[in-house]
Order: sequence, then structure tokens, then C-alpha cells
Amino acid sequence: MNKAEGGASPKDDAIRLLARREYSRLELEKRLAGKGHDDEAIAECLNGLAQEGLQSDARFAEVFVRSYIARDQGPLKIRAKLGERGIESVLVRNALEEADVNWFSLACEALAKRFDDAGDTPRERARRERFLAGRGFDFDQTRHALSHAWDDH
Repeated sequence: MNKAEGGASPKDDAIRLLARREYSRLELEKRLAGKGHDDEAIAECLNGLAQEGLQSDARFAEVFVRSYIARDQGPLKIRAKLGERGIESVLVRNALEEADVNWFSLACEALAKRFDDAGDTPRERARRERFLAGRGFDFDQTRHALSHAWDDH
């Protein structure tokens, strides 16, 4: 196997990274290339890690989705961020479905944490809409949250 300048193999470097957190295949490719490993050795290494179950884009997507939901992020943002990390759309869709989250409720929670009310002026309402859009909530989820975020439960 190819050794980088530091003497570590791509697998050594990949295992060291994966010991800290999950990585997508694309993220690992970039990191290993940055350490000076050649493309062929990286591909061979990552194929082996996937076969051994040490690296999984599906598992990465599940962990990522849970993490972003815990930070009150919406499905549009999560989908975009996973796409940036090279996760296939079918894996993204599966991870979002498996999360089994009510996006309308999550939008309400996020909005109620940040603001005390829906806003009295169009400018204040627009500010709340931008907040939710920036968090990755769609139009319907935003409208619902503006109407129900402060309902007594």
C-alpha cells in the first residue's frame, strides 16, 4: 500500500480519522489526498474499509441527520449538506425517513426558542421567515411554525 510523506498508509490515516467520528467516502478521499496519498491507493483503501464495515455512507448519513435535527435544522439544509459531502440521494432520502421527525413541529420548536412571538410588523415576520429558511425549513413548514409555534401544548 502507498505510504504518504509521514510514513502512514492510507488505511492507517483513515482509521485514525474514523476513530474520532463518521466520515463520508468523499470526505475521507479529500483528507487522504491532502495527506499525500495517491488516488489509486485511496480508492483501494476506501473500498476495503467499506467492505469491512468501517466506513459507510449510509451510517454517516444517519448520524449526520440526527446531529442536524438536534440542532433544529430542517430537511432542505440537511439534504444540501449531505449532498455536499457526496452522499447519494437515495441514502439521504432513507436517512431522513428513518429519522421519523415531524418537520412542522421541529420548525415550531426552533422558532419558539429564538423568538417570543410571530412579530407585529411585516418586517418582523419576514425576519422570522428568513430565520426558518436559513435553517432549511420549506415554505409550508415555515407558515405552519409562524401560526403555531407559540400555541399552548
